[in-house]
Amino acid sequence: MPPPCCGYLSQYTHHHLVVFLLTFFSYVLLHASRKTFSNVKVSISAQWTPLVQNDSLPAFSPGETWQNNRLFADEQQATLFLGALDSIFLFSYAVGLYLSGVIGDRVNLRYVLCFGLCGSAAVEFVFGTLTEWLHIYNVYLYCGLWVLNGLLQSAVWPCVVAVMGNWFGKTGRGFVFGLWSACASVGNILGAFLASSVLKYGYEYAFLVTSVVQFAGGVVVFFGLLTSPKEVGLSLESDTGLGPVERDTDSHRPLMSDEEDDVEVEVQPQPDEHQAEAPRPVSFCQAFCLPGVLPYSLSYACLKLVNYSFFFWLPFYLSNNFGWKEAEADRLSVWYDVGGIIGGTVQGLISDCIGKRAPVLATSLVLAMGALVGYSRSPNDPVINAALLATTGFFIGGPSNMISSAISADLGRQEALRGSQQALATVTGIVDGTGSIGAAGGQYLVSIIESKLGWMYTFYFFVVMTGGSILFITPLLFREVRAMWRERRALHRQL
Repeated sequence: MPPPCCGYLSQYTHHHLVVFLLTFFSYVLLHASRKTFSNVKVSISAQWTPLVQNDSLPAFSPGETWQNNRLFADEQQATLFLGALDSIFLFSYAVGLYLSGVIGDRVNLRYVLCFGLCGSAAVEFVFGTLTEWLHIYNVYLYCGLWVLNGLLQSAVWPCVVAVMGNWFGKTGRGFVFGLWSACASVGNILGAFLASSVLKYGYEYAFLVTSVVQFAGGVVVFFGLLTSPKEVGLSLESDTGLGPVERDTDSHRPLMSDEEDDVEVEVQPQPDEHQAEAPRPVSFCQAFCLPGVLPYSLSYACLKLVNYSFFFWLPFYLSNNFGWKEAEADRLSVWYDVGGIIGGTVQGLISDCIGKRAPVLATSLVLAMGALVGYSRSPNDPVINAALLATTGFFIGGPSNMISSAISADLGRQEALRGSQQALATVTGIVDGTGSIGAAGGQYLVSIIESKLGWMYTFYFFVVMTGGSILFITPLLFREVRAMWRERRALHRQL
C-alpha cells in the first residue's frame, strides 16, 4: 500500500478528473448564487427602508411619502428581517438535508443533483430579480421563496459528496476531499466578484447573473456526470488501480477508529460483481447511530454557526463597521475564503499523513479561538484586515471543509456498514443537516447580539461556539491520540 500522503495520484483516470471537476463546479455555482444574498444586503436594506422622510409634508400618507416598496421603518428592522431570512433558509436547508440524503441513496444521484441546481436557480431569479422588476414587495412571499430555496439547495451537497465517495477511496481522501471542498470557498469568491461587478446596475442583476449561470451548470451536470465507476464498466480494483470503494476493508475503516493497525482482518472472497446483490440503503436511524456520526454532527453545528456567520454577515460587517463601500467590502471578504481553501487542503493532507482527523481538527480550532479574538480587534486598514481574515478562514474554514467532506465520507464508508453500504448521502445529510440547524439558530442570534450589544460581543459569541465544537469531538480526540500512542509503542518494539 502506498504512503497515505503521497504516490496515490497515479491511480486515478480521466473519469476521476471529470467527476472531480463537475461536482466541484456544481457546488461552486450553488455557493456563488447563495453568496449573492449576503453580498447585496446593504443594497436590499436600503431598498426596503424609507428615504429620509420630509417632516414638512405631514399631509402625505406614509405610503405616498415612503413609497409602497418600503417594507420597514428603519434599517434596524430591515437588518433583523435579513437575519430572519438567513435563519429561515438554513432551517429549511437543514430539514431538506435530512430528507435529500435519504433520497440520494435511493434515487439516481444525477437526477437529484440536477433538480436541486436548476430549481434553486429558478427560485433565486424570482426572489431577487423578478420581484424587483415587477415591484412586488411582500414579506410572506420572500419567506416562502427562501424556504423553497433552502429545500432545493439541500439536494446538492449530499449528492456531490456521495458521488465523490463512489469514485475516491480512503487512500489520500483527506487531501483530495480537502482540495475538492474548496468548492464552497471558490463559489463565495466567484459570487462576490460577480455581485460586485454588476451591483452598480442594481442588486437584481446580481441575482440574475448568478442564477442563470447556476441553471446552465445544472444542465451540464445532467448530461455529463457519471455518478459511479460502474456506469462506465470500470472495475475499481483492476482497471483504476484504486482500492475498491464499496468492498475494500481499508476504505470502510474510519480514521477516528482506535483499532490497532497490526490487527489482521480476514477478507472473505467476494462473489462475482454481476451475481452480487445490490447494496441496500440504510435507514435514517441506522445512519444516525453509526459510530462518530453524532459527535461530529454536534461539533459541526457549532462550527458551521461561526463559518456561516462570516459567510452571511462579513460584507455587511465590513461596510457598516469600517464605512467601506459595499463593492470594496465584497472584494475584501474573499480573503476569508482564500484562507479556508488553503486550510482545508493543508489540514486534509496532514490528517492523511498522520492517519487521524480529530487531532488536526482540535489543534486548528484552538488556534481559531485566538484568531477570532485577533480579528475582532482589527484596525481600519484593508491590508491588515485581509491578513487577519485569511488567518481566521484558515483555522475555521479548514476544519469546516474537512468535517463536511472527508470526515463525512469516512463515516459513510466505515466497517459497521459492511453488507449495507448505501449510506454516504444519508450520513452526509445528517452531518450537514445538524450543522445547518446550528447555523440557522445562530444567524438570528447574530443579528440580535449585534443590534443590542455590538460586534465585539458577537465575536465573543463566536469564540464560545468554537470552544463548543472542540468539546464535542473531545472523546474522539482522546481515542485517536491513544491509538496513535499505541501504534508508536508497537513500532518502537518492532525496531
